[in-house]
Amino acid sequence: MTIGDVWDLIILSPLINVLIVLSHYLFNSFGLTIIVLTIVIRAAMYPLTRRQLRATKALQSIQAQVAELQKKYAKDRQKLVEEQRKLLKQSGTSPLGCLGPMLIQFPVWIALYQSIIKVLAVAPEDFLSLSKHLYTSWPLVFSQVPLENHFLWLDLATPDTLMILPILVGVTQWVQ
Repeated sequence: MTIGDVWDLIILSPLINVLIVLSHYLFNSFGLTIIVLTIVIRAAMYPLTRRQLRATKALQSIQAQVAELQKKYAKDRQKLVEEQRKLLKQSGTSPLGCLGPMLIQFPVWIALYQSIIKVLAVAPEDFLSLSKHLYTSWPLVFSQVPLENHFLWLDLATPDTLMILPILVGVTQWVQ
């Protein structure tokens, strides 16, 4: 069994089936399904996000001291590293405090993206690929495919040519 098979079995297939079933219960609106599932995933990962934000703020709070150390020990790289370690230890922060939660969240968001792409199958080959991920024990799953791919003004199976959604995502990320 390869890593790809494990990824498909443990993460991708369950997410695909949940998307399809959730779409049924959300008035066959795949756009609404994506929104609801994204909110659920964000809520589940909120503790990791909060930890990451706290670590980022802690590192920002000592940024001035790090800059002073860089000026003071510009010529002595070894001493600079040693003093930075002391400063991080004294402040109780760690650069990995920001990275760890992000590394855990990243595969989840990749899986959500991949599952959305697979569920929005438009070509016959895509449906064959999708069929490998569907649970045969859930009859509702097969009755829902293919899903409705229109949401508001968007065709979810094609790129957004108006660039409204990417701009909206960028603005909301900046606000956060």
